[in-house]
Amino acid sequence: MKSLFIIKAGSTFDTEVKRLGDFEIWVERGFGEVSCPVVVINAVDGEPLPAPSLCAGAAVTGSHAMVTDNLPWSLAVERWIRELIDGGVPYLGICYGHQLLGRAAGGAVGYHPLGREVGTVPVTLTTEGEQDPLFESMPDCFKAHATHAQSVLQLPEGAVRLAFNDFEPNHAFRVGEHAWGVQFHPEYTRDIMETYVRDEIADLEVEGRDASVLHDVVEEAPFAGRVLTNFASFVTRYL
Repeated sequence: MKSLFIIKAGSTFDTEVKRLGDFEIWVERGFGEVSCPVVVINAVDGEPLPAPSLCAGAAVTGSHAMVTDNLPWSLAVERWIRELIDGGVPYLGICYGHQLLGRAAGGAVGYHPLGREVGTVPVTLTTEGEQDPLFESMPDCFKAHATHAQSVLQLPEGAVRLAFNDFEPNHAFRVGEHAWGVQFHPEYTRDIMETYVRDEIADLEVEGRDASVLHDVVEEAPFAGRVLTNFASFVTRYL
């Protein structure tokens, strides 16, 4: 039987893993009940990536790494994503995984010209996004948790833009009919987002910069998590 694979592209803060869990746990929890095995592959540790023929679907997590660092394990995942696209395997990239999809399909990734986006942010669906199965039963505008310094600066040719906000024009897109990327974090809870904001505030204060803008930027995001359940449902339909 095929499996739904979660590709672990990094870990959260060492100090928070015991309390919160880690990226792959959050994603699997967000999927809910899935009618196939869910298997985690730690790409950072060099665990081999599965053949596309074994994949009912695949998701790549966020990471504290940067895509443009071109780390060997990351380049291997990027090549593998191209194989998934060619094979029509359902794919979901989250933050780092979103950016890897962008570059794997021919787009451009780099540091956002306005800096980092962090906190609970509004996300608006495009007309195409409103009709896309990844955003089924979601409002046209919803809150989502986000933290990223890099972005998909140029979408791949032929990609369909699905969501945006005033800061990030490419918060979600689709390549073909089976591969999606979301820059925001549908797997985050409010508690997880608050941890990342506290870390960002601490970094700014160490640098002697004003961190006041980051206070009170976290709230509930009740709809964003549906991206994960919708993706899991999409995978199930194609088993």
